[in-house]
Amino acid sequence: MDTFVAPALSYSLLSPILIVLGGAVLAVIVEAFVSRSIRPVAQLSITLGTLVLSLAQVFRIRHSSSLTAAMGSVAIDGPAILLQGSILVIAILGVFLIADQEHFTGLAAAIPGSSEEREAVKSGEKLTEVYPLTLFAVAGMLLFPIANDLITLFVALEVLSLPLYLMAGLSRRRRLLSQEAALKYFLLGAFSSAFFLFGAAFLYGYSGSVSLAGIHDAIGSSPGNIVLLLIGMSFLSVGLLFKVSAVPFHAWTPDVYQGAPTPVTAFMAAATKVAGFGAMLRIFYTAFENSYWDWRPLLTVIAIITMLFGAIVAIAQRDIKRMLAYSSIAHAGFLITGILALNKSGLDATIFYLFAYGVATIGAFGIVTLVRDSSGEVTDLNRWAGLGKRSPFIATVFATLLLAFAGIPLTSGFIGKFTIFSAAYESGNKAVVVVGVLSSAIAAYFYIRVIVLMFFTDPVEDGTSVVIPSFLTRVTVIASFAITIFLGVFPTPLLNFISSTATFLR
Repeated sequence: MDTFVAPALSYSLLSPILIVLGGAVLAVIVEAFVSRSIRPVAQLSITLGTLVLSLAQVFRIRHSSSLTAAMGSVAIDGPAILLQGSILVIAILGVFLIADQEHFTGLAAAIPGSSEEREAVKSGEKLTEVYPLTLFAVAGMLLFPIANDLITLFVALEVLSLPLYLMAGLSRRRRLLSQEAALKYFLLGAFSSAFFLFGAAFLYGYSGSVSLAGIHDAIGSSPGNIVLLLIGMSFLSVGLLFKVSAVPFHAWTPDVYQGAPTPVTAFMAAATKVAGFGAMLRIFYTAFENSYWDWRPLLTVIAIITMLFGAIVAIAQRDIKRMLAYSSIAHAGFLITGILALNKSGLDATIFYLFAYGVATIGAFGIVTLVRDSSGEVTDLNRWAGLGKRSPFIATVFATLLLAFAGIPLTSGFIGKFTIFSAAYESGNKAVVVVGVLSSAIAAYFYIRVIVLMFFTDPVEDGTSVVIPSFLTRVTVIASFAITIFLGVFPTPLLNFISSTATFLR
């Protein structure tokens, strides 16, 4: 009989994920056994401590690389370290917003109108189960961009997605919108998983392997049944494009952004994009590298449609969260150009863009949580008129972040777009670059329109006010603003670090 061989695991290289999973389990235990009075402080301390410890461990292993850390199922290399670090920094900023529950719509699972809900509102009770959900989602996000085979990739996809479905449905005062958002997100997430598994099955049928290296070797060594390869690549790509909100797989994005609690929206919008595009980079740059001319035409069309659709439809939005949702769709198109480049410059530019966009997104939604009236957040753009006169600092920070989204010089957005379009141009994808520049010009219109509304329109006495941010929200907003400006003025250190680190192991 065959003897059992214990799996060989490198716990040091896997420690960022293991730390987050351990923190999530501890948070579940605290949720079950610790009294309500001390639970919020305990959960916040555990969550932040876990994320900071995981980030420190990522920094410690930044020069390490291995394809055997988990018996070939994960790849620890430069892009993996950079993407995991980006996810953790964004998650820490997101947790600051989630913790500041006095300043957003309130989270609860109580039935509307019940005595439980009324008592929760009266006592100002905080929802603490959002913390373990956040940690489980972060663990999946950390695993997603380092997965080196299709099975691990699917497990990571589910681990990061399932907590987000619950978190999207936790809003109390916008309960119907929140429930609708969670249901749509769940259904489309199920479709995403189905497409992913269908594509994985065809790729296994083509290559006889579920590992990315095995698929790469099968494509390079023999043509095989090209139909199986094309179907597998198509369906696997559809599953991933759902997660990054590319057109026509974007349908959940505006509804979820609008219905979910705004701090949860901020976390989802920023961190999920980093994880999703991180996985796409590894798959297309390694497994599908030799079939570039097979998938390039379709991905080019998707990138062009995504950029134009997101920029044009955003113009018609009158809700600030829906406008930011369509803005994120346009940015997904910009990021796909980095995948189309399929060169070292494209890899470096995409990683930089993901971090810069994620930090700016967290800051923008942090500002949205502060503009309120007596009933909660005010997301109607018309009621943001004159915000620059009521609260100059908040309006200035928001305007700066919008200019970063538009790609205006001296912001991180300009550096991100310049580097990613330059990489696409170097690879010969001139059509995508032209459409990207045109889409950026269209997007600049609705960003600047909001700035004009805030600074050059008289305020209306409609009860709208700006809540004085707590310490945690203030940290998030100021940190996002500072990083956005710093990366716009002094991007070279980070770009050089990414360039020297970001090399895929094969």
